[in-house]
Amino acid sequence: MGIRIFRPMTPGTRQSSVADFSEITKSKPEKSLTYYKHRKKGRNHRGVITSRRRGGGHKRLYRQIDFHRNKLNVPASVIAVEYDPNRNARIALVEYEDGEKRYILCPEGITVGATIIAGPNVPFETGNAMPLSNMPLGSEVHNIEMLPGRGGQMVRAAGAVAQLVAKEGDYVTLKLPSKEVRMVRKECYATMGRVGNAEDRNLKLGKAGRSRHRGRRPKVRGSAMNPCDHPHGGGEGRAPIGRSGPVTPWGKPTLGRKTRKKKKPSDRFIVRRRNA
Repeated sequence: MGIRIFRPMTPGTRQSSVADFSEITKSKPEKSLTYYKHRKKGRNHRGVITSRRRGGGHKRLYRQIDFHRNKLNVPASVIAVEYDPNRNARIALVEYEDGEKRYILCPEGITVGATIIAGPNVPFETGNAMPLSNMPLGSEVHNIEMLPGRGGQMVRAAGAVAQLVAKEGDYVTLKLPSKEVRMVRKECYATMGRVGNAEDRNLKLGKAGRSRHRGRRPKVRGSAMNPCDHPHGGGEGRAPIGRSGPVTPWGKPTLGRKTRKKKKPSDRFIVRRRNA
């Protein structure tokens, strides 16, 4: 993937940059693997806004991604690399020897014509999926299961990669992109290599409109509101927040306050916490 930078003909193009989509080989998705997914727009089942600043945006078709990689010992050939509006990574359309087609996350270095396979005893090559216990130490992996058979849940963003650092007993130890070191059951599947489209982090939206296209609505500072709308609001001129620390509109501490449960059952699997 390359990055296109525009000449500053308008205020919007002065700061913006876009992907050149040079790796995309097919523009229309596979119809049998797509369906319409209702977008919640930040509302719960009662229609009450529970997540602010969501709504609008361009229509999307959801591509059904195979995070499980549970078609074992059947080789598949990559027939297309496609854009997915629902994630920042690219997706690859693969066709198995029996004719079935599936979407997978496109690993870095995978192109049309490549062959991938999933199973307990497959080669250590990019795009192949296997149990973590069968991988050599130091392997770079993505799309990692947290529980056997549940499907990949960790390390799925563009450019993300985890490293296998230790094996002991029924668990293997992984260093995640957040620098957290965590234990996972050795039976869990993962995919070799890192997720492609790593340059996505270098893109700049450049204008508010591109954020609106993604379904993100404007953010208003609490200090710009009235006292009835936010605890930071009110005052004459540019006033401080008037509290010992920043809070949410509902009075709970925020901006750095940790929100993870104190006694979460999965804490025993965390060897070293992330830096944040």
